[in-house]
Amino acid sequence: MLDHLVYAGPDLAEAVARVTALTGVTPTPGGRHLGLGTANHLADLGAGMYLEVIGPDPAQPDAPGPRPFGIDELTEPALVAWAVRTPDIDATIAAARAHGFDPGDAIEMSRETGDGEVLRWRLTPPSAPGTLHPFLIDWGSTPHPTTRGLPSLPLLMVTGTHPDPDSVLAVTDALGLELLVRRAAKAGLTAALRTPEGRQVALS
Repeated sequence: MLDHLVYAGPDLAEAVARVTALTGVTPTPGGRHLGLGTANHLADLGAGMYLEVIGPDPAQPDAPGPRPFGIDELTEPALVAWAVRTPDIDATIAAARAHGFDPGDAIEMSRETGDGEVLRWRLTPPSAPGTLHPFLIDWGSTPHPTTRGLPSLPLLMVTGTHPDPDSVLAVTDALGLELLVRRAAKAGLTAALRTPEGRQVALS
């Protein structure tokens, strides 16, 4: 199932402000990814899903390598990735490989919350920008972020665009997923969200 959507930008405060201006909901601080040079803010999308707004962490020195999700190449915030939750990431990786898609090996990750708690999980490497391939995440024994009282921003639908929709569908089929993908010159994701006032807005 969908775990979370990733909205990334070259400036974290600006990315959060854009979500707030669009929806009227301000994502709450999530924590810092120590060693990666990033931090995030979160909002609850409903049904065990959430929105991650991620960008450079001003409190950390520059990371030794590129920041995830192509953040260093972005010129403005964008919805850049989607994560799929699995209770057994190693089995899911093996099944995907057996069906012709290699999501990569799982790696250990962690995040330090504002109150000093360290959350740990495993994930496959985020796909290169423009592929629309999801990455996998396994929270193990760590409580899911949606259990932490996030502000609500209900998700209605996620759709994608890509120059070659069949290449995306081959991946989602290998993972047993569904994603509506329209043919377009540029790859991208769009999330339809419902605001507290009941308006429908598109985040892309």
